[in-house]
Amino acid sequence: MHVPPRPIRRSFATDLIGSIQSLLGTVVIAVFVITFIVQAFQIPSESMENTLLVGDYLLVNKLCYGGGGVWDYVMPYQKIRRGDIIVFLYPVDPKQHFVKRVIGVPGDRLRMVNKKVWINGKPLDEPYVRYLEPADNVFRDDFPRVDIPAIGMEGKWWLQMRKLVDDGQLIIPQGHYFVMGDNRDDSQDSRYWGFVPRENIVGRPLVIYWSVRDWDQNPPSSFGERMYHAAYSVAHFFQITRWNRTLRLVH
Repeated sequence: MHVPPRPIRRSFATDLIGSIQSLLGTVVIAVFVITFIVQAFQIPSESMENTLLVGDYLLVNKLCYGGGGVWDYVMPYQKIRRGDIIVFLYPVDPKQHFVKRVIGVPGDRLRMVNKKVWINGKPLDEPYVRYLEPADNVFRDDFPRVDIPAIGMEGKWWLQMRKLVDDGQLIIPQGHYFVMGDNRDDSQDSRYWGFVPRENIVGRPLVIYWSVRDWDQNPPSSFGERMYHAAYSVAHFFQITRWNRTLRLVH
């Protein structure tokens, strides 16, 4: 007589251990992705309008450019090119993340004449640029100027810049990049604080995964205010979301 095998009973402890293992696996994968592959980033200022707006939330690809090590010669990483939008550690205060567009790469000779950027003697095509004011700022709109420093300019950069100007053009050294905001008249960028070292570059924005209207001009500072903002965002998610920008590719 054939006796069917008894079903194996899973104990509560076994189920609990399996659930914990699954949860830990998910956490490990999430930490790996956040650490090495992508990172969330929020646009805090108007310097990249109208390409990126205050309230845009980005996913940043941290692998696209490599890390500057031996793997850069093995993996098919991209080169940092003129026109790329990058997220980087602010050279003056590396605790802060900035997002700007690469205008000059190592070896370029850069100058601005009446707001127009010239690279290696040729005008740069910039359909993404936004202008707000007439050309009346002698430092901002006609760069580089070695005769007068700008208000708010970093002192170390002023001294360094003067040594790198030849025939009215700024020579970008190896391992460094010159970046500017698309909102060209309202952007604190390389004109005011200098180059971005290669090692400061975090990655390139991929997509705007969420965009929210600026419903409160005062960012939360205390824990209570942050909780209020979070609760308000959840309760009014559909009203405050810019649906025409959500899931838009960044370029």
